[in-house]
Amino acid sequence: MVERFISHVFTEGDESSGILLAWWVELEQNRDERASLRRARSPQDVAYCPSFHRLLNQMRGQGYPLGVEGATALAVVAGVIAHVKAHTADASVAENMATPKMPGGGARVSGLRFRRILVVPDRDELYPHLVRIVRLLGGSVNLVSLANAAFWWNERTKKEWAYKYYATAPTTEL
Repeated sequence: MVERFISHVFTEGDESSGILLAWWVELEQNRDERASLRRARSPQDVAYCPSFHRLLNQMRGQGYPLGVEGATALAVVAGVIAHVKAHTADASVAENMATPKMPGGGARVSGLRFRRILVVPDRDELYPHLVRIVRLLGGSVNLVSLANAAFWWNERTKKEWAYKYYATAPTTEL
């Protein structure tokens, strides 16, 4: 077994992204498990779902050293990803949030809501916000970008989101 670097989890080109995408496709075929994850109201609820443990075991089986903290972060990823209907690889989640629904319109996620998300201190509190974002984006999200943000929620992630959101947002959102 190859020992993987935890710092590469859910970055473009890392095998963890492929594992996540394959798990999500499999989840789309199993409506009961997907529904169970969608009903989860917190990462702790996600941890009670067998489909989450299948993902966790796949990641660990591929050499990703996910301890308790990593498993908790992965529970956030799994629970939020269960709400995604379509994977789009064209833009990051932050860019998608800033993109107008229609030409000349406002951002899909308002500047006020976006700023409220940026002050969320931890993943447990972040979880319902990310589920709402997926819904506001119509369920069409870049899975790798979303997983990366949920797994690595920290000041660096928040700063990257701010740069991408405001570079894409209509001037009315600034």
